[in-house]
Amino acid sequence: MNQKDIAEIKRRLNPEKNSLTALRGLYVNNRGEIISDFDYAPGSIPQEELEKYLSLMKRSLSGTIGQNLLSVDFSSEQAENGKEHGILMNMVRSGLTDDDALAEFFDEAIDYIKKAGGSGAQSVESEQEACNYLILMAHDNYDVPFRAADGENDAERASEVFSYILCCLCPVKQTKPALSYFAQRNEFHSRLSDWVVSAPEMGFMFPAFEDGGADIYRALFYTKDASDTRDDFTLRVFGSEMPMSALEQQETFQSIMLGALGTDCNIKTVQAVHETISEKIKERSADRSAEPLSLTGGDVRKVLEECGVSGEKAEEFEQRYTEEFGEKAEIPAVNTLSPKQFKIKTPSVTINVDPERSDLVETRIIDGRQYIMVLADGDVEVNGIKINW
Repeated sequence: MNQKDIAEIKRRLNPEKNSLTALRGLYVNNRGEIISDFDYAPGSIPQEELEKYLSLMKRSLSGTIGQNLLSVDFSSEQAENGKEHGILMNMVRSGLTDDDALAEFFDEAIDYIKKAGGSGAQSVESEQEACNYLILMAHDNYDVPFRAADGENDAERASEVFSYILCCLCPVKQTKPALSYFAQRNEFHSRLSDWVVSAPEMGFMFPAFEDGGADIYRALFYTKDASDTRDDFTLRVFGSEMPMSALEQQETFQSIMLGALGTDCNIKTVQAVHETISEKIKERSADRSAEPLSLTGGDVRKVLEECGVSGEKAEEFEQRYTEEFGEKAEIPAVNTLSPKQFKIKTPSVTINVDPERSDLVETRIIDGRQYIMVLADGDVEVNGIKINW
């Protein structure tokens, strides 16, 4: 799914536009014990509460594609005979009325919560630090507008009905006792601790929405923490292992750069590579209907050669890239570097530079010692105090 597809679904999750057919869920404690379950007719929910449910669902479609939002692909064999894919399809086709399919899904989600100790992928040291979970499920039928040849949508004509489910797992944490203002009495009084639903830690949409229709061979998975792809959960629900997390991909890419380029991995080269890839990301992002930019080893090899790296070292980079990520692998370009950040770090000093002005930084060796030189163009402040030279 691209930015335009995701935005189109997110627009559905507004009280004025939504047409959810079902809203179901379980509330479980950190031991996986069911506290309560519910099956709401969305039309019967007070608007103020419905807005909160829709907001949680919308959060599970937020973040950066390739980092927080990851594509989960199903093989033809999985789509035809896979248990996990079959459960997902039954929930979609029934509009979440297939209790058997829903129960199988909930069992897997509960088992994940139970084994994770009620705090996602991280262990807890005490019962008080653990949290409960709300497992929220929604079903929607979207009358997809007819798309004319010029790309414009005709809202009066529907091309097809896109039926899909959304799921999110939200931690439910206990607040601390505090003083609270009671408006009716115009007084402050003690407020007891309570259980409050937090933003989703993970979620998914199935099937994916692409080119105005359903792609049953793909799901869109959301993780709040881009460094954690929740492999145990995704293996249970999708029967598929996730690729490296965004953080793992970035660290691996950096390691390959250093290993392949050796002494050529200097600030000038890193600046040039950062600028070139950032510009490519920016150009692709301008087209919201295009898939986010991904890079093969060959793509990066060309970038390195454009930035003055020798053909021999660029070739070594491509070979290492293939060894680490796999044959014909493509990784999201945003996971090779941070396009909105240019950070220089030493054991004692960290310098954050506007990525578009990385040219202000250079390195020098003076009297045999290494220095980072930053052009002080304009006013200079230290701890908020403007200094004089």
